[in-house]
Amino acid sequence: MTLSITALSVGRAFDLPMPCLTYMRGWGKTIDIPLIMFVIQGGDAPIIVDTGADATRAWEVHRIRVEQTVDEQPDVALRSLGLEPDQVPIVVNTHLHWDHSSNNHLFPKARIIVQRRELDFARNPVTWHRGLFDVLPGLSPAWQRAEERLSPVEGDSELAPGVTLVALPGHTPGSQGVLVETAKSRHLIAGDCVYLYDNWQGDDEADHIPPGYYTDLIAHQESLLKIESLACKVIPSHDARVVAQRTFE
Repeated sequence: MTLSITALSVGRAFDLPMPCLTYMRGWGKTIDIPLIMFVIQGGDAPIIVDTGADATRAWEVHRIRVEQTVDEQPDVALRSLGLEPDQVPIVVNTHLHWDHSSNNHLFPKARIIVQRRELDFARNPVTWHRGLFDVLPGLSPAWQRAEERLSPVEGDSELAPGVTLVALPGHTPGSQGVLVETAKSRHLIAGDCVYLYDNWQGDDEADHIPPGYYTDLIAHQESLLKIESLACKVIPSHDARVVAQRTFE
């Protein structure tokens, strides 16, 4: 068995304030970022990690400019690998923010893996995070389109041979990553625990930089230290260099 990870762009968000991604850093700067869907292949069946945003809601609901070409639609992007959405038995949501979980419904036969703490919080988030989960008046959260197939888990667990769920709370209460044992290395799809390589590499003040959005900064620090203990290569969730590399093995 030889596992590999492919990073597919499923849209791009523009002009985000830099401190939203790098905590208290980059004031006055903006950044454009990709929305990424990861595909793990080489096992018994493909595994999807995160399904991207509903681009039709991005500006009206979230006031974020998102562009998505036809080729970046998640089902179309998957077909570029020779796979059909109904061939996917497992989708993992690193968390239930709108830009990571809005297209779960495109994978009709998939069991959708989410941390139980995440699901509980997403149903009734604190006021300041309600928009991130699409919990707004007159709006049904996009992740609820496939709610009947959600399969909650608790903590770290093996998902498949060579694929392990890793609880990484802090960005949200139930944030998680996916650790993949590839032929050449160990890679962690880190979710929004690590937005950019800049977050992981840190700066003169800190070994790592948390994101600007979080529910528990202390838990986030502990999650970053947990990643250190895994002795793995980190794959951020929104770094253009991840899409440029595309394949991790």
